[in-house]
Amino acid sequence: MKTVLNVKIDPKLKKESQKTAKEAGIPLSLVVNSALRRFVANRSVLISVPLKPSKWLQKVLKETEKDLKEGKNIEGPFCSVEEFMKGLKS
Repeated sequence: MKTVLNVKIDPKLKKESQKTAKEAGIPLSLVVNSALRRFVANRSVLISVPLKPSKWLQKVLKETEKDLKEGKNIEGPFCSVEEFMKGLKS
């Protein structure tokens, strides 16, 4: 016997999930059942959020990429700590 599970999800996620399951040739219910079985067996759930740099860090990274392309503000490589420290002080 089967039962129905009603859950609220983002409409975009639902459409993308349905499309992906269809492309894989499997029903979306199989994906949900598999995830729930894994949850029960492991008694854990993996939630990941892609890391996104802060606006400040994004700005710094862009400036660094620009400097690298232009060959500006580049030091090294250093073969020793002493060389590194000398470079820092200059």
